[in-house]
Amino acid sequence: MPEMNPAAVKRPIGSHGVIGDLRTCALIADDGTLDYLCWPNLDSPSVFTALLDSDQAGLFSLAPEWTDCRRQQLYLPDSNILQTRWLSQHGVAEVTDFMPLCEAGDTQPRIIRRVQVIHGEVRFHLRCAPVHDYSRAATVASLDQDSVTFAAQGQPALRLVASVPLEAQGNAATCSFVLSHGQQAEFMFGGAEDELLTLENVKLCQQETLQFWQRWSAQSHYRGRWREMVNRSALALKLLTSLKHGSIAAAATFGLPEHVGGERNWDYRATWIRDASFSVYALMRLGYNDEAKAFNQWVGRCMENSQFAPEHLQVMYRLDSGTDLEEHTLDHLSGYGGSRPVRIGNHAYSQLQLDIYGELMDAVYLANKYGEAISHKGWQHIIRMIDHVCDHWNQADAGIWEMRGEPQHFLHSRLMCWVAIDRALRLGMKRSLSMPYDRWDKVRGEIRQDIWAHFWNEDLGHFTSTRDGKSLDASMLLMPLFRFVSAKDPEWLATLDAIKTHLVEDGMVYRYHTADTPADALDGQEGAFAACSFWYVECLARADRIDEAQVEFEKLLRYANPLGLYAEELDKRGYALGNTPQALTHLALISAAYYLDRKLTGDRSLWQP
Repeated sequence: MPEMNPAAVKRPIGSHGVIGDLRTCALIADDGTLDYLCWPNLDSPSVFTALLDSDQAGLFSLAPEWTDCRRQQLYLPDSNILQTRWLSQHGVAEVTDFMPLCEAGDTQPRIIRRVQVIHGEVRFHLRCAPVHDYSRAATVASLDQDSVTFAAQGQPALRLVASVPLEAQGNAATCSFVLSHGQQAEFMFGGAEDELLTLENVKLCQQETLQFWQRWSAQSHYRGRWREMVNRSALALKLLTSLKHGSIAAAATFGLPEHVGGERNWDYRATWIRDASFSVYALMRLGYNDEAKAFNQWVGRCMENSQFAPEHLQVMYRLDSGTDLEEHTLDHLSGYGGSRPVRIGNHAYSQLQLDIYGELMDAVYLANKYGEAISHKGWQHIIRMIDHVCDHWNQADAGIWEMRGEPQHFLHSRLMCWVAIDRALRLGMKRSLSMPYDRWDKVRGEIRQDIWAHFWNEDLGHFTSTRDGKSLDASMLLMPLFRFVSAKDPEWLATLDAIKTHLVEDGMVYRYHTADTPADALDGQEGAFAACSFWYVECLARADRIDEAQVEFEKLLRYANPLGLYAEELDKRGYALGNTPQALTHLALISAAYYLDRKLTGDRSLWQP
């Protein structure tokens, strides 16, 4: 199937900004339309779903009637407060969107939209038309003085409050109003039962929200080049964290396709042990240690929910550490650009993916090295987990890419089993903790020997992605990043060159070739994987191929949307594909920028695991 031009989609993935309150996130396109929101939590049913269907699936549009204007989006400095601007021959107007932080945990999420005319005079049109329960419930709007309430049977009621007169018809609140230079209008959307902010307090609330984000952003230790992109990535990662639970979502969305028109459409509103562990690594590298502490506490609750049985440690968990993520399809939704089925939940939660133990153990090791020491109870969990790895490292599994075909012996899974034992041994030695050292050390050596014996292909002259196989996949780029092999080892450099030849196109790295990967078991193609592209840059930098790394990195930076945000994948023209914003992409950017900057400046005091 040929790739669809993003212009053919009403609001392309890459045309969106994101706002949030550490409980949920909303996507707002550069035409002023809020077309995606799950409420009240990130993993709750959506109430605005136009991004995955037609506008009748729910949206909140707010824009001037100008037809000849230029549109722009920007974030207020070092914050997640979004401004959408329209520049016309007739004037300039802007909408400022943000969500006040729900620090108390009692107030439901609220979206505030402030309209201002910078100069000129303009008529604005507003349409707020939520549709509850993934656009499945019959929602009715009713007018009550200066607000409109949206109700559906069995669903939490919602309310829109405005500083201008509203009308209600069907499931929508509408209005049309004129503003001149210096005039403003305010709108607040949230729970009907909650005490919403008064319109008079909106300006103060914006100032407090801005201060929160700027205080958080100022904690970063990063002072190198590409600072703006690194800080934006950190702010995107923070948006995906749960203030209440300490979990980190893989992305804010569900159902956005890896190939427009294809079936690779997944729900990423959960916490993958792997992705969240990587996120903790990236945030700690910048100096955000509180997030690491909260994440480790969340992991402890996940283990308790798994009845302290490491063999039941899931690939992913709900944001509240719950274990059920049963997969369903929303057949009434047409999908983004016709990409069906639209899925909620994720069947991969029940897969065996042995690599998660290594990623988790690496995060635990780093949190102990740069933060608080592990508790006695926590170490007992680790002992049980590593003993489990020692017993099961030689099993076939679904691998990092969550293959839906027959299990295979994947190099990445084997590598991360080695990492799990290696980091546990290091942590135990560093903290003088009791452990079965001889057994763990013996198995660590066996895994290393197995990798060299069965995943190095002498005839091809490079490592392979499966046991005694021939194919490549981009997860192999993590071998030097996790210090299994030197970044300058001749065998590794031969593998890096093979990846460059077969999986890299102008800096964009594909995970694998679907035609060469029977375990993929899905129809169609996918885009280049953005996180792998940044891993590739870091591998080049670690191999002292600095000029090449810098050129490839600069190319990748140009593939961000105008706000500096990335989705999961890129099409052949560098346009966004997949769920967005994607934690794995942004954390890989942080890691690559950090290492490359230090190499360019000659700084030897690299932050190391």
